[in-house]
Amino acid sequence: MTAGAKEVGKSEYGETADGAKVDLYSLRNDHGMEVRVMTYGATLIGVDVPDREGNRENVTLYLDSLDDYLGGHPLFGSVVGRFANRIDKGGFTIDGVRYALESVNPRNGVHIHGGKTGFQKQVWEAEEVDVKDTKGVRFTLTSADGHEGYPGTVKVEVTYALTGTDELLTEYKATTDKPTHVNLTNHAYWNLAGAGSGDVLGQKLMLKATRYLEFDERKIPTGKLLKVEGTPLDFREATPIGARLEQVPGGYDHCYVVDRQRAGELAYCARAEDPVSGRLLEIFTTQPGVQFYTANGLSAKLEAGGKRYGKHHGFCLETQAYPDTPHHPEFPGTLLRPGELYHEITVYSFGLLK
Repeated sequence: MTAGAKEVGKSEYGETADGAKVDLYSLRNDHGMEVRVMTYGATLIGVDVPDREGNRENVTLYLDSLDDYLGGHPLFGSVVGRFANRIDKGGFTIDGVRYALESVNPRNGVHIHGGKTGFQKQVWEAEEVDVKDTKGVRFTLTSADGHEGYPGTVKVEVTYALTGTDELLTEYKATTDKPTHVNLTNHAYWNLAGAGSGDVLGQKLMLKATRYLEFDERKIPTGKLLKVEGTPLDFREATPIGARLEQVPGGYDHCYVVDRQRAGELAYCARAEDPVSGRLLEIFTTQPGVQFYTANGLSAKLEAGGKRYGKHHGFCLETQAYPDTPHHPEFPGTLLRPGELYHEITVYSFGLLK
């Protein structure tokens, strides 16, 4: 068996404006695959994998420095919470009590990605941990009762581990002392040709999903689950990302229903491949949904390593619960009560096309 990460590297990455220290952790296996994560936002800033010629590239979009991240970015690799994606009506009601959320768009009443001071804007604690036959890093965060309007003090753990078979394991856990809604994801943007190499329209995608969520003009689900068959949203067979993009107003930004046999099982979710480099990414998850986003609003002002990022220069596959679940009791639930454990796993498996 090929060994996973033998050791965890740690270095100082910088400081926030209020003097909080931010550290960078790195994991590397015997294949030379390397993963880098910083404590600001528990953010994934590097996933270096080889192509068919053995050349390593970072395949997740990143910025050059902590100052760049602090200046604002479109959630490159950050852990998003308390609730990833959108919540309508400016809040929700639990057990007859109304909770108004902060950071709500005044024009449409929508709260998104945990708000302006969500988990992606927090400095997490971190420590090296053993995960089965490899080593990893566990990030922890305590979200206070009332933060962004959410009820309950929530304690969160996110663990990253790198295996000897080029799998990046991500595990999410959370507990609360009051009933609250929790929905966590990682918002990584992938480009299998390498970050900054250009658009991803020629890269192929397969999604194990026969249905997707219908949404309104605000991207709030209507509650209907529609079939992908016969639509430009059908990725049941490997298809270039750009093949039908012009048929999708605004580009892809849709939540797909992951096909699975049993709720909570680690199911095969997606496969992405770059025919030029030969890099392959397969995703497995316990989550019920996956948000496919084609970086439709990515700004060319963002750059790293001298390379600029622009529209469609990455794609996101955000494994998560369905958007606006607090207002849709028919969806798989996101309500977490005291004594319960929120526990979800997503695995990113890298390889090469044969």
